[in-house]
Amino acid sequence: MKDNVAVRRELETELPRLRAQARKLCWRESDAADLVQETVLRALVYEQRFEPGTNLHAWLSQILRSVFVSRYRRTKREQRALERLGSDPQTWPHRNPLPMAPRLGTRVTQALSELPPTFRSAVELVDLGGREYLDAAAELSVPVGTVMSRLYRGRRLLADRLADREQSHSARRAA
Repeated sequence: MKDNVAVRRELETELPRLRAQARKLCWRESDAADLVQETVLRALVYEQRFEPGTNLHAWLSQILRSVFVSRYRRTKREQRALERLGSDPQTWPHRNPLPMAPRLGTRVTQALSELPPTFRSAVELVDLGGREYLDAAAELSVPVGTVMSRLYRGRRLLADRLADREQSHSARRAA
């Protein structure tokens, strides 16, 4: 059995081909990127099942197709469920009105405005706008997982910027 380093090195060389395959299957670039990411994750989780000496690209391509088909089927099931729910008004819970948007301080507003637009929009929709992940994903036209990823990274970037501002503010006060 190959050691992890060798399998991972070969996996890295296959990434461009996997991306090309994913782009052919998916209409949106973000969907293709998510598909490749999940394919690589599964390949790493199940790398002990890879037979040394066999075609790594064929193995990865099979994983990619399986992930794509599973996602397609899941999406279709979700669409059918939403259609059934949408046609029966008794199934939808009454939503409470969204809370008022929080008022942000100048430093927070400035730090938020400095975030890259993809991360800023996720933070604004979910954290400040009170939207559900699914609603934010629909509004941004990206998968829910992408919203969650952007939200995580956006929060981290915002926290880092605020920490930097606090340090520079403290340094100015001490000077």
